[in-house]
Amino acid sequence: MADRTGVITMGGNPLTLTGNPVQVGRAAPDFTALDTNLAPRTLSEFKGKVVILSVVPSLDTPTCDLQTRRFNAEAAGLSADVAILTVSMDLPFAQKRWCGAAGVEQLTTLSDHREASVGLGYGLLIKELRLLARAVLVIDRKGVVVYEQIVPEVADEPDYAAALAAAKAAL
Repeated sequence: MADRTGVITMGGNPLTLTGNPVQVGRAAPDFTALDTNLAPRTLSEFKGKVVILSVVPSLDTPTCDLQTRRFNAEAAGLSADVAILTVSMDLPFAQKRWCGAAGVEQLTTLSDHREASVGLGYGLLIKELRLLARAVLVIDRKGVVVYEQIVPEVADEPDYAAALAAAKAAL
């Protein structure tokens, strides 16, 4: 497991990412995270679909809220062969409450709070905060990472157009 600095900042202050970074062109690591009903879910359940993995620090923050709402809205224009998974360290109960209040129903929210399986497996766990870095990955039908963006400043939004284009190209 590696620690990396110089990849992200929060309010301009550098943070440390820990875990095993993924590489475009390589197999996406499987993970286990909890859905809003406390059921364990794995990446392998979505094999055969293109997966947009939207990783956020916490749904209860402004940019995470925007990012999740945006991908929820974009889902309507995507093929049924695309699954959007939003992962955060929020507890499943908080995710369920947030999704209900926000009307988010077109994507799957997953909590990484128990094992940090996504955070460690993708090199996205912020060591100082035990939160996830803001990132978007696209995984093709065969389970290969075809796109990755780790947003350099945690408060900034990702490049939605690039992620959506990568997902459409992977169909």
